[in-house]
Amino acid sequence: MNQENLDVNEYADKCSKILENPEILFAGLLDGMDSLLAGGYKPGTCSRLTDEQHQNICSELASRVTKRKKFNSELGRVKYSASRRERVVIMSFPIYNNVVMILAESHINIDRLAFRILSKLNRQWGYIEE
Repeated sequence: MNQENLDVNEYADKCSKILENPEILFAGLLDGMDSLLAGGYKPGTCSRLTDEQHQNICSELASRVTKRKKFNSELGRVKYSASRRERVVIMSFPIYNNVVMILAESHINIDRLAFRILSKLNRQWGYIEE
């Protein structure tokens, strides 16, 4: 699989499966231009952000993921990134030129959750050749 063959419906299903975790608030596939391609907030979840704030977070996250790629040859590819805030954890999982963004409850164990999400994304701790 490569970027051109990315199946958005497949990632919509994967985001739905990720949202089954009670601690996950949002799971979405973003393109490099920060547009939501699949997924979204868990039904019944009240976002702490306005639509504009959420769009800004998505834009910043997509930008950071792109910027991190410049160190891939020296440090290896990013498997995931996480930011623990007082009220929420924000995680990103690069998928080709896209990113899966996760918002979760702040009390989660980040590494355990990342492992579970990577397995749902069929990424494991390794990479599909990009």
